[in-house]
Amino acid sequence: MNNPSPLKTVTLYTDGACSGNPGPGGWACILLYGEHRKELSGGERNTTNNRMELTAVIQGLKALNRPCQVELYSDSKYVIDALEKGWAVGWRKRGWVKSDKKPALNPDLWEELLNLCQIHRMSYHWVKGHASDPYNDRCDQLAVAEWKKLKE
Repeated sequence: MNNPSPLKTVTLYTDGACSGNPGPGGWACILLYGEHRKELSGGERNTTNNRMELTAVIQGLKALNRPCQVELYSDSKYVIDALEKGWAVGWRKRGWVKSDKKPALNPDLWEELLNLCQIHRMSYHWVKGHASDPYNDRCDQLAVAEWKKLKE
């Protein structure tokens, strides 16, 4: 019997930024594997900070071409808590309704993110924003640069 090859461990840093909420927004992620580093970023003209935080994670996971052990680092409590504490899974089970009976925001992005998380073995790490973590700071710079391109 063949043992499946062990999963590669990829570190994924993400950040979202928005000028106004809603307003022009940017997202960015950095994927790290061994000596390899890949930076991705983009933006939307009319969005929210939370949508950009979610988009950054989605785009990072979509960049992986096989299942991986993913160490996700984000300064978004919204993203980390909803994934790590199972809130987003609960929202989906209840038809995108939160435990307080209010609608869960961004169900389209949460659905996509939860599906991607099922492909990979995920570990979640909250990092304090703007606290001199070089990868978090770089993601913030990239995300801000993206919304600035869209601001009129």
